[in-house]
Amino acid sequence: MRQYLIVLVFGLTAALIAGCTPPLAEPMPAATTTTPPPFDWWHPTSGLTWQWQLTGKFDLDIKTDVYDIDLHVHESAVDHFHAQGARVICYISVGSHENWRADADQFPEEVIGKDYEGWSGEKWLDIRRIDLLSPIMRARLDMCAAKGFDGVEPDNMETYTNDTGFPLTYEDQLQFALWLAEEAHQRGLAIGQKNAPDQTSDLVDIYDFAIIEDAFHYRWAEDMAPYVLAGKPVFAAEYTDLPGDFAEYCRQSRELGFSTILKNRNLGAWIETCP
Repeated sequence: MRQYLIVLVFGLTAALIAGCTPPLAEPMPAATTTTPPPFDWWHPTSGLTWQWQLTGKFDLDIKTDVYDIDLHVHESAVDHFHAQGARVICYISVGSHENWRADADQFPEEVIGKDYEGWSGEKWLDIRRIDLLSPIMRARLDMCAAKGFDGVEPDNMETYTNDTGFPLTYEDQLQFALWLAEEAHQRGLAIGQKNAPDQTSDLVDIYDFAIIEDAFHYRWAEDMAPYVLAGKPVFAAEYTDLPGDFAEYCRQSRELGFSTILKNRNLGAWIETCP
């Protein structure tokens, strides 16, 4: 999602941030080779309510099952929502360079492409160069895990259909998406497919949920139905700056089993939820 003001509204005393440590294998006799047990992570189910906020002060009167907030909030915000019994998703951009981020100068020039039209200060990335992007993306995922997030929203993973300045293909995007899923899961983080409806069949068995925008307005919401059929949630957002009947979108959402909200494009606290 583009350029958002970072939400920094909790003034609690900073706590030490602990890394995500892999579970230990059971002790085995000497000279016996074992494979450590796999990482585990949150496995959300369909039907959860959600709030998506990337700007402004949190409205603490909103109670929901899931909050999707920016990586750079203070970890006390994550703790607060956990104390309410909610799960918390960590927003990061994986397919664009945002010149206001603290790690913006770590991106090699050769991976920075054309302007992301309509979003000042943001440019597309060459997602083929996982070798160059991996240290930055891994550090972001490490921070998500250290702050205690339950999952990650990898924004701008849909790249090959855009004018990025690079000759990206469907396969390039798929390989990047699969790499991201592996990295997130290794850190105990669930991961959501962000838009990219044409890759649903390739990702639904690996990704843990989906987050979609304007899908009812542009009439591709049904492309995400395999997630609900697999028992995984689809978190859908429509925006107030586009025409459309939100009540009708809610009717379609109920038929599909999605969790749909109406938001302003700046993704502040305001929200309308399908009944």
